[in-house]
Amino acid sequence: MSEAPAILIAATSARALTASARRAGYAPLTIDFFADEDTRRDADRYERVSESLAEGFRLEALLAACDRLTQGRSVAGFVYGAGFEDRPALIAAMAQRWRLFGNPSAVVSRVKDPVVFAGCCRANAVPHPEIALEPPADTSFWLARQRGGSGGAHIRSCENAVAADSRTYFQRRVAGQPISALVVSDGAHCSILGFSEQWSVREGTRPFRFAGAARPAVLEKNLEQALSEAVAQMSAAIPLVGLNSFDFLVNGDIFWLLEVNPRPGATLDLFETKGDTESLFALHIAACTGRLTPEPRRQDDCRAFQILYADFDIVSTPALTWPAWAVDRQTSGSYVAKGEPFCSIVAEGATTAEARRNLQDKAAFIRSSLRQQVA
Repeated sequence: MSEAPAILIAATSARALTASARRAGYAPLTIDFFADEDTRRDADRYERVSESLAEGFRLEALLAACDRLTQGRSVAGFVYGAGFEDRPALIAAMAQRWRLFGNPSAVVSRVKDPVVFAGCCRANAVPHPEIALEPPADTSFWLARQRGGSGGAHIRSCENAVAADSRTYFQRRVAGQPISALVVSDGAHCSILGFSEQWSVREGTRPFRFAGAARPAVLEKNLEQALSEAVAQMSAAIPLVGLNSFDFLVNGDIFWLLEVNPRPGATLDLFETKGDTESLFALHIAACTGRLTPEPRRQDDCRAFQILYADFDIVSTPALTWPAWAVDRQTSGSYVAKGEPFCSIVAEGATTAEARRNLQDKAAFIRSSLRQQVA
């Protein structure tokens, strides 16, 4: 039997990409900041980044980890997830050494430049909130964001004390329900795999940290069509390849495109198929090589996903009996600070609302089990 082709994967949390790559027939060589129990299980080899999550990936450490992982192996290429949006130079450096399956550094730079992105939205008649590079005189209706930020933790209320710097820009507040589209593109055309509704959780003064998502989002037909047209226009105009996500705010029949995440995102767990069907990772690789699935795969079930953040400092994670629906599992003995991710949970239901309610029961079970173990 021939050896599965090795593929390098790097992301802030690479568990979902690693599992999908394994389903696609690859031997994942994985680098992330968590090295969760399930990541270790699915990866052929793995490296946990020793630098702080707040500092993010550093080129020297990243390349050193890649060298260790790839020693003695022939590597098919490199796939990145979250954690590279604000450092396209790392993407360029990786692409010089391995075949890149994903958007090149120039595309990421363009998408994550607020001025360029706003101009692209205007050119394609896609609604986008007003932006500013200097703090507005009246901060009441503005948010402060970081260029290349992801996960929502970088977004905060705009206050007079906020100083402008090279990373900070300002976006006018708009009201609405967060809706995301998971999209696979080949640079000219795209297929929408589905829409999800999302929610956030407050972390101190930062109220927009990503907490979870559920699919399908309940949208009126005309609104879904308008969002789909916006996705198609922007995917071709940027242009994008592989798996990407589009984040909208929707208010009635009005919408705004907030940002594009030019890499596989947080909703992989919602849209990953079961059984023998093609994995999302396989779709990503195919689209990056110009082989786009002509029609999105229909998924009729309803699914929800949520990150459980620690309610208190966990000095040493106990040896829990993890249920099958829990992912991103902490390894026994690991330290988890209050407010940091402890695990994630996935739930299903007859409707999107029921799937979200089932999340609450499962979250309560995990929290109860943890407290009993550490009491």
